[in-house]
Parts: sequence; structure tokens; C-alpha cells
Amino acid sequence: MRKLLLLVLFVLVSSLTYAGGYRVSVQGQRAMAMGHAGVAVVNSAELVFFNPAGLVYLENKLNVSVGASGVFTDVIYQNEALGISSETDNSVGTPFNVYASYKVNDWMALGLGVYTPYGSEVIWPDDWSGSHLVNNIDLAAVYIQPVVSFKLSDYFSIGGGPIFVTGSVNFNRNLSRTLTDIDGNRSEVTIDDSGVNNWGWSVSAMFNPSEKLRLGFSYRSEIILKAEDGEAVFENVPNSPAVPASNGTTTFDAELPLPAELTVGLAYEFCDKWLFAFDFNRQYWSVYESLDIDFKNTDANPDSKNPRNYKDSSVYRFGLQYEATSKITLRAGYYRDESPVRPGYFAPETPRNDSDGFTGGLSFAITPKLAIDASFFYLRFEEVDASYDFNADTNGQAVPFEGTYKSSAFSPGLGLTYKL
Repeated sequence: MRKLLLLVLFVLVSSLTYAGGYRVSVQGQRAMAMGHAGVAVVNSAELVFFNPAGLVYLENKLNVSVGASGVFTDVIYQNEALGISSETDNSVGTPFNVYASYKVNDWMALGLGVYTPYGSEVIWPDDWSGSHLVNNIDLAAVYIQPVVSFKLSDYFSIGGGPIFVTGSVNFNRNLSRTLTDIDGNRSEVTIDDSGVNNWGWSVSAMFNPSEKLRLGFSYRSEIILKAEDGEAVFENVPNSPAVPASNGTTTFDAELPLPAELTVGLAYEFCDKWLFAFDFNRQYWSVYESLDIDFKNTDANPDSKNPRNYKDSSVYRFGLQYEATSKITLRAGYYRDESPVRPGYFAPETPRNDSDGFTGGLSFAITPKLAIDASFFYLRFEEVDASYDFNADTNGQAVPFEGTYKSSAFSPGLGLTYKL
């Protein structure tokens, strides 16, 4: 079952994938309102995630940022040729983030972040036409990231630190499109696990060539999640020599990489009250070649091979900030997110096609030390005609699954920023 955790963590990774199995970035309310651009923006402890090197440039000794969002998603599947359609149950993800930084002296700062880049739920109707690929996925993953930041000069700083990941997952699918027991109950397998952990690392830099311009760089390493002796439960499998599976519980091994991510960008202040930000993200999805499950009892339940063959992809993020008054700061943004899924590998566990994100928000300073941060995003995925050509039925025969997918997501968020 830990294996399935890997599967889910990976497909939802990219940074930030969220509800519905696709990637949505919600790692800070201020950055979210600006298209989730933040690698060169110095305005809060959100830098723990976006660019630890920038923490030494925060004006206050102590900075704390906390926030949470509600992610509402919807996925519609249609196959007009067959006259069938399905829609996921509307689910609500609740990603949160807690960041804190402390300025030890003028050239060193420490930080800590706890956040949930993955934490979503996808529920398709019972026995829908793609149930042999997925019925439901429920994922929760927590990142814990301590960082340190060093100012090498007034113009240049570096930062980074280790990343600890812990997660849980529940996954269910039917064994084939038609297989049932003698009572007509669909044959299925369920994987459920928690406490799958591993470590990664981050490194970053910030360059300030002038008072108005900042350049940022951030890299997060690939993290390999490994499941050993996980648990999988097979149910409603008919007792027949023609069916290469059996009821009961077995163990399995699997591993799944969470891809590395590189971000570079800039922030430029102009006309006294305005700030423009741009981030370029490169996500190294090509490490995701296949999702394979090695069942220990191979005679009763053959290993599961699931090609993915993802490609590296990019995200382009744009953000604006305007200091309307001494108490109110307005923000807006846009981003273009490319899909890493190749033709023929489009699986409904992660209905992930190219998307456009539109964001906005504001901060209101209650006092000079405390501000409320609000954000929202609307994510529109391009309608796509796609297929997954590599699923095999219980007899090992390929059964392509194709159709049209329409997806969208909306998320409002609130947070607090405190500085001392």
C-alpha cells in the first residue's frame, strides 16, 4: 500500500499538484495572489519556500506567515462515440502553510516551513467506465523544511537546507472493466498507507544588482519515495483458474520519484508603488517513466506495470503588486502551466493537461506588525481529447481508454503575516 502512496505523491507532485490529481501551487497567500511568483520577491517569510536566500533581506528580526486555502475542483469525462460520461464528485482540498524566519544577525537568518504541496481527493462514480484505472485517490503529504540564509554581500546571498516529506494515501481501482465475482460485485484492489517518509534538499541564491531589481534562483531536489512490504487488499475476485488474481491481502514493493524543480526569476520595483515579478519553473518530470507495483505473491497477483513516460515541463508566472495605501496592498497574476503528459499516456488518476491560472488578492495591515493576506485563483485546463493506451486487463490484453476531459479548479485563501 505504501506503493500506492508513491504513485499518488508522484503524479500529484510537480509542485504542487492539488485537488483532482493535477498540479496547483498554493504555497503562500501573497505569492499565490501574484501568480505564485516569488523567487525574487522579498516581502514575508514565504521566502522559506520560494527562495531561502532572500530571508537575510527581510527588514524585521522575526517574520511569521501562516495561511490556508480551500481548493474546489471538477473533472468531466466524455466519450461521445460510446455515449458515456462521468464527473468527479466535487471535493475540497485544504492546503496550509506555516513559515517563520529569524534574523540572527545582519548576515545570517534561519527559517522553518511546514506546508502541504500535495493534499487532494479525487472521487469518480462507482463502477464508471474508467474504474479499471482509478475509482478514487485520497492524498495527504506534509513537507517540513528547515533553512539557513547567508548574506555574502549587500548584493548577493545564498540559502537552502534539507526537506523532510511524510505522507499518506488511499487508492482504489477495479481489476478490469468487466471482472466480477459470482454475485456481480466488481473485482477491485485497495491500497492504504501512511508514514511513508524520505529526505530531499534545496539550494537558492539571490542577486540584487540595484535597489529596484532582484534576481532569484531556487532548486529543489528530486525525492525518491520507496515502499517496502506495503499492503494491498484484493476483493470480489472470482475463484477461477482463468483469473490471475485472488482475494486476500498481500505485500508489495514500489518506488516513485518526486521530480526536481528549478526556478529562476526577477522582481522589479517601478513608479514607487508598483512591483512586477516573473518566475520561470522547470520541472524534471522525465524521471517518471513508469509506475510499477511488485506484488510479493506473484502467483496469485501478478506485478502491475504502468508506463507513464512523462516529459519535462515548464511554468511561466507573472505577478503585479500595488501599494494602494499605507494599509492596503493589491496583487494580481497569471501563469501558464504546461502538461508533462505525452499523447497516449493520459491516465484519469491525474487528468493533467495544459492550463491557464488567473490569480488575485490583497493584504490589509491591521497594525504595523500584523496583516491579513487574502488570495484566490481560478485554474482553467484546456479541453483535451486523450487516451491511456497501456492498461492491460486480467488476461494481459491492452485495453486503451480514451475520451474528452474538461477540468477546472477554484481556490480562495486567507493568511496572516506577523513581523517584529
